[in-house]
Amino acid sequence: MAGTFVIDKAHSEASFLVRHLITRVRGKFTDFEGTIQLDEANPSQSSAAFSIKAASVDTSEPKRDDHLRSDDFFSVQKHPAITFKSARIKGSGKQFEVSGPLTIRGVSKEVTLPVTFLGLAKDAYGKQRAGFESEITLNRKDFGLNWNAPLEIGGFLVGDDVKVSLSIQAVAQ
Repeated sequence: MAGTFVIDKAHSEASFLVRHLITRVRGKFTDFEGTIQLDEANPSQSSAAFSIKAASVDTSEPKRDDHLRSDDFFSVQKHPAITFKSARIKGSGKQFEVSGPLTIRGVSKEVTLPVTFLGLAKDAYGKQRAGFESEITLNRKDFGLNWNAPLEIGGFLVGDDVKVSLSIQAVAQ
């Protein structure tokens, strides 16, 4: 199958996990969109573009979310979007490497997302849907997210490594 698929936000998730003090904090972004040009017969001709509204960060703690939106972290007034656009896709079957620039806080860095293609299915309304999952660990400092606070016992309040998980369901257009 070949065609254009648009991310269905109601059935998709963009989440993250980061060390905070001695435990881990989970969060997600609630406002995002994306398009996938899928060519199953020739996957290298496929492409993906994804955009997240940084202000939609949600860790279930309003004060922390406000801090994450501030200039200490995402600086959402100056950098409202987190974006990714594929430049290359390699792989076959269900496993792919999708490479391209990821831009966070105005800093672009080439990343390779390990993507699992979950397959195609028709929904109850006859619309074709495609499913994808990816998980990657990023160093937040690579994107200018440098704020931290030293701890009395040594170390820092916020970990550098952030595990990002995407679970995407997209609907054919």
